[in-house]
Amino acid sequence: MIRDLVIKNRSCRRFVQDVPVSRQTLEELVDLARLSPSAGNLQPLKYTLSCDSQTNDKIFPHLAWAGYLEDWPGPEEGQRPTAYIIILGDTEIKSSFGCDHGIAAQSILLGATEKGLAGCIIGLIKRQPLRQALNIPERYEILVALALGAPAEQIVLDNVPASGDIKYWRDEQDVHHVPKRSLDTIIVS
Repeated sequence: MIRDLVIKNRSCRRFVQDVPVSRQTLEELVDLARLSPSAGNLQPLKYTLSCDSQTNDKIFPHLAWAGYLEDWPGPEEGQRPTAYIIILGDTEIKSSFGCDHGIAAQSILLGATEKGLAGCIIGLIKRQPLRQALNIPERYEILVALALGAPAEQIVLDNVPASGDIKYWRDEQDVHHVPKRSLDTIIVS
């Protein structure tokens, strides 16, 4: 059921690093994005796939991992993603990409969740160093990176507290908590 997939699909930042994700799996996930809606049906998105440790090691240092966890630099060795999908915008097709990459990323992550994987959409990227590390041609705008792998963390949804604080956090047992606003507070009319 789609509701169950949406609830289970959380931004996971720690993975079981010795569980690989195959190239075929990445291609199946990108195929979901390919079949997703695109503004004007222009389909301007392209993808760079990585599921080998050498390329993953080139990608990892160019990503920021969890803005609200200020003392956490990202997953340590042994908990890093085993795959990445970098979503690119082809500027020879279109100069801006609206929400196409958000739709594509959600399709990919829902597909990953269905396969028992987890992921995180990362928008804070050192784009020029990543471009150089992966030899991405200038015609492609780097939009977001998706980190993927077998999940190595427990993530729970909480109600936003009375204080209104929406920052995610980790408790003493290292469980990742994600506050969500209630339905009645987000429907305007």
